[in-house]
Amino acid sequence: MAAGLTHSTDLSPVDGIRLAGCSAGIYGAARDDLALFEICDGARVSAVFTRNRFCAAPVTVARKHLQHGPVKYLLVNAGNANAGTGAQGVNDATQVCEALAGLAGCAAEAVLPFSTGVIGEYLPVDKICRALPELLDRLADDAWPDCARAIMTTDTRLKGSTATGVGPEAFAVTGIAKGAGMIKPDMATMLAFIATDANVSQGALDRILKTAVDESFNRICVDGDTSTNDACVLVATGKNNAGRMVGEAGPAYDRLEALITELCTRLAQEIVRDGEGATKFVTVRVDNARSETECTAVADALATSPLVKTALYASDPNWGRILAAIGRSKGVDLDIDRISVHLNEVCIVENGARAKDYTEERGIAAMQDDEIEIRIDLNQGTASACYWTCDLSHDYVTINAEYRS
Repeated sequence: MAAGLTHSTDLSPVDGIRLAGCSAGIYGAARDDLALFEICDGARVSAVFTRNRFCAAPVTVARKHLQHGPVKYLLVNAGNANAGTGAQGVNDATQVCEALAGLAGCAAEAVLPFSTGVIGEYLPVDKICRALPELLDRLADDAWPDCARAIMTTDTRLKGSTATGVGPEAFAVTGIAKGAGMIKPDMATMLAFIATDANVSQGALDRILKTAVDESFNRICVDGDTSTNDACVLVATGKNNAGRMVGEAGPAYDRLEALITELCTRLAQEIVRDGEGATKFVTVRVDNARSETECTAVADALATSPLVKTALYASDPNWGRILAAIGRSKGVDLDIDRISVHLNEVCIVENGARAKDYTEERGIAAMQDDEIEIRIDLNQGTASACYWTCDLSHDYVTINAEYRS
């Protein structure tokens, strides 16, 4: 029921990256569930991870390995989260890294593991290890779609995007992501793997990733839950203009940051469009706040409200629910009498009360659209920000009630 989501398998290779996907048999049904990224020598890697205190074992291991030195491989499995598995989970994730390192001739610390799927089940180490030779044999520079499929769980569409910058560098960027449930900002709330051929300093790469995540993956919500396994990885291979380093300031930095942020925003919106059971894609725009923090606090209150989300599903312009959500925004000093609210082009609230020319018929008409913008004007500053969410349907309950069956 993806809300206006289309997918493209036309994902351009990034010089310095080879990939592969295959089936390790983690799922009962025959489907790819294991992905491998091989990164060229000299590349730089940046990553951000979930802040959930019950973080999964692969997150623990990946964080540790990332601090050790150069990264050569990203190994991702679907169907099992390896979360809530204690010391054995860490040992299992480490064992998989060691097995790949032994086959590939690199240090185990050069492998970053990632997992997604059911929480509380031990990782099927033997199945994954048996599939590693096939993965290595399949490595190719054009296998981005294969990897995008292999990391899916309840996703109904693969999620990927490609962009090429303008200017003397013409940076290439390609990325894939997975996610349809347990989606709420607190880092990235999904898995995403992005690569560019730019030659970027480590400091610049870290800054670009933080900005891109903050303005994309940290502004989406499906259901208000944050996963134990979230991670977003950005790789810069340095194959484009290898002699011209992109530092932490300047026109080249600005172009690359904008390119990667735009790509991450597209991936983030694809996650929302593919939200479990979603039928509507909703943009929450907050204008004229005192700060961007105020904007996101107000937007988050709306995007996480089950009452607002179920009203969206029912095409019910119950604007009282919207006002109530705005009013409980955390850390925002609101002047209620200044606030106006629009559903698409229909003004439903003006100066904190029902708009004089609002009618239920106009509200219902606006709510029928598959794509809806809720625009909130706080009229107390100059900051603006957008946030993306979806409705909450019967199918969301069904999908999650039957998730392990």
